[in-house]
Amino acid sequence: MDTENSGRGTSRIQPVIDQCLPIIRSFAVGRYAVAIGGSYGKGTYDSSSDIDFRLYADDIPATFAEMGEAIRGPKEEWGRKGIRIDDFWPRKISDIETALGKWFEGNIQPDHHVWTVWGYHLLPDLYYQQPIQDPFSIVADWKTRLSVYPPTLKNAVLSKHLGSLRYWRNDYHYASKVQRQDVVFLAGLSVKLVHDIIQVLFALNETYYAGDGQNLDYVARFAHQPPDAVERIRKCLYPLPTESVFVNQRTTLLELIDDVERLAASLGYAVDRWTGLA
Repeated sequence: MDTENSGRGTSRIQPVIDQCLPIIRSFAVGRYAVAIGGSYGKGTYDSSSDIDFRLYADDIPATFAEMGEAIRGPKEEWGRKGIRIDDFWPRKISDIETALGKWFEGNIQPDHHVWTVWGYHLLPDLYYQQPIQDPFSIVADWKTRLSVYPPTLKNAVLSKHLGSLRYWRNDYHYASKVQRQDVVFLAGLSVKLVHDIIQVLFALNETYYAGDGQNLDYVARFAHQPPDAVERIRKCLYPLPTESVFVNQRTTLLELIDDVERLAASLGYAVDRWTGLA
């Protein structure tokens, strides 16, 4: 493993890496890099975490079925030992470069995959993953480019998610759904608004959105956040089951939205600017 990944406590999976690496890189044509993403890349893994391998190459002519069959043996072997391998994700370097350009331009369009809740976000995946073999400095160069949080990305995230918060903050449909106690609508909207809030906090703290998992662990460490943000977010998602549960939930959310807007304004981002609903 590259020294860049040393000290992250991944020694327990080094034998897995040693066995799988030759298999994975055998499918690469031209320049290539192999990396680990997910919780092992972020250093947030636990005993339930699986291993997410990434393969990047100029060309990868094999089919998914062929690659899956090649890795099936190690998956089964290590699975019996309690270590789960989640296949490996092959992508062309040119495709990543094209997508990177769009994200750096502020075109934040997560890819929708069945295994994500809020879509796959390319930038954090590249930023947090760790190369295990990168002879052409492909992953290393991407991580260098991402070492400074892009201002265009920050503006785009704030525009999109503050715009969404402002819309629902003042929308009469939300209040009417509370009156009607529309459980499904309110559950969905509450989760959406919490996601908008979290996206704004990541952007204000110039931190790449970390994906679906462990968002509140990140929020708890942010320098810029509303008072008691984590506890209030939990309260929005799991309100006490009283007769006025939906009224209380909406009140908590609106107060949190107001505090997030004030926070953005205090950091120099005038709320009136953020009206985008893309």
